[in-house]
Amino acid sequence: MHTEKLNPESCRIIFMGTPAFAVASLKALLDRGFPIVAVVTSPDKPAGRGMHMQKSDVKIFAEAHHLRILQPVNLKAPEFVNTLKEINASLQVVVAFRMLPEVIWNMPPLGTINVHASLLPQYRGAAPIHHAIINGEKETGVTIFKLQHAIDTGNILASLKMPIGVQETTGELYDKLQHAGAHLLAETVCKMINKELVEKAQETNALSLKTAPKIFKKDTLISWNKSVDEVYNFIRGLSPYPAAQTFLDGKTLKIFSASKENAMPNGSPGDFLTDGKTFLKFTCNDGFIHATDLQLEGKKRMSIEVFLKGYHFK
Repeated sequence: MHTEKLNPESCRIIFMGTPAFAVASLKALLDRGFPIVAVVTSPDKPAGRGMHMQKSDVKIFAEAHHLRILQPVNLKAPEFVNTLKEINASLQVVVAFRMLPEVIWNMPPLGTINVHASLLPQYRGAAPIHHAIINGEKETGVTIFKLQHAIDTGNILASLKMPIGVQETTGELYDKLQHAGAHLLAETVCKMINKELVEKAQETNALSLKTAPKIFKKDTLISWNKSVDEVYNFIRGLSPYPAAQTFLDGKTLKIFSASKENAMPNGSPGDFLTDGKTFLKFTCNDGFIHATDLQLEGKKRMSIEVFLKGYHFK
């Protein structure tokens, strides 16, 4: 540990983040004794059937720890920029937040650093965990880097590799990476303030880079004419959210988990077979995908056995 060298007044930190993934990093910084002088998170927004105002996970954690909270709608708004200047932090930490304007990320003397859930420069973008699993990667990790103009392109401060299990879902890997990233962040901030780090520029060969753009609903439809392995990776890469989708009797069917059957199919891609009791399998171009955890439009999520007990096929 390097905290014994730190001057608390030299490491005033503004933390920026919104979802649960960011909470672990904020907690890790607090546990190390860093003064968090403000937390910036997204504004409350209506959600759920009742459209009640919902706080971000980071705001809930910040309130519980009596931290100052800022929720700007416009990151370029003069009042927000001036507030940050008045706070006068020496470092800003960003974890799963919005893209920052230069006037913000270039403000602190130590700059602004980000926790990204991939081994940069691979999988730059909003959904690195999803895309790594969808592409069948065997390894990923977390990277701490300095923000600059282009998204996810700044100098690397630290990185940590982590294997991806052959059955691991995005949700499971998400949980592992958020804690690994939090630990790496705390270590990196210690070393950074004590001037024990050497920044490393990212590679610039665009031809060899895989990207991780945001995933929209239109991107979640399963292509059954692909191989069993490709479809299987697609399902676990989108589980539990936003979930891979197909259609069953004209209704949307989300598949959260599945198993593979490598056998030459007789039918066409997308055809399904079932015994009405224990299995529902869909045809790929070189085998079958058995849906094991699913949710039909308008129904609750359930296991295949429970689903088949109450479903009557057309």
